[in-house]
Amino acid sequence: MIIKLYTISEISEDQGIYSILESKLTNFTVEFIAYLPKLIAGILILWLGFKLVKKLMKIYDDKFAVKKLSKEIRPFFGNMLDFALKLIVIFSVISIIGFQTSSFAVLLGAVGFAVGMSLQGSLGNLASGIMILIFKPYRVDDVVIIHGIEGTVEQIDIFNTIVISYDNKKVIIPNGKAISDIIINVTEKKHLRVDMFINLPYTENFEHVQQIIRDAFLRTENVLNTPEPFVGIEDFDSHGMKIVIFPYCKPEHYWEVYYTSKASVKKALGENGIKMAYVEGVAFGEISS
Repeated sequence: MIIKLYTISEISEDQGIYSILESKLTNFTVEFIAYLPKLIAGILILWLGFKLVKKLMKIYDDKFAVKKLSKEIRPFFGNMLDFALKLIVIFSVISIIGFQTSSFAVLLGAVGFAVGMSLQGSLGNLASGIMILIFKPYRVDDVVIIHGIEGTVEQIDIFNTIVISYDNKKVIIPNGKAISDIIINVTEKKHLRVDMFINLPYTENFEHVQQIIRDAFLRTENVLNTPEPFVGIEDFDSHGMKIVIFPYCKPEHYWEVYYTSKASVKKALGENGIKMAYVEGVAFGEISS
């Protein structure tokens, strides 16, 4: 058994360190208790402030935005307003707790600069979103082709454009990609042309076939009478005449008319006994209804 003996100086030194730690702990406890009401008040104000912001944003969405703002700028402005209001709440809480807001603003600016440098792509998407809202190459509910994606614009957000494709997929396209690529706005001109081609033998009377096809389109749903469907001869080859058929429709009915108009033409030609010319040979075939 080993017994360690302490000198008087060593005991005094240990007691001094203990006294300092005890004093520091006591001071911290006193300061924390004195500071606790401010901390609780700050947390409470932060919670109530965010609840109030949520309430104000609901009022904005239900009352102001629907009546005053277009569908394009509504979510964009709403997100910016939501961020600004929450930032005001945070700065108010910091001031109540006792931090110097000027020092915090400098720190926030430094952090913002660092984040901005690391998120240059996102800032580019933000700038592109502003350009989209100003120049309006497309709007909400427009049928578009953006970056190879075809569908209906559901929302123009701060950083992205949301498109619902024809097969009902939600496609999120960064605004930077959208603005830097070719944009096809299908809705802009109010009506679209549907292109169809058939081959007829020379023995068929073109004027008779032309009238049959036009009558078929009069019975086809969503095919427009104005502009009037066009039926003409595009070319002559060794097999017969190449006929172009151009019905028109509204953008939202394009794919429906694309298929139903072909079915209508096939049925009408079959009912009238019109023969078709096959490209791979000179033999003619009957069209059944």
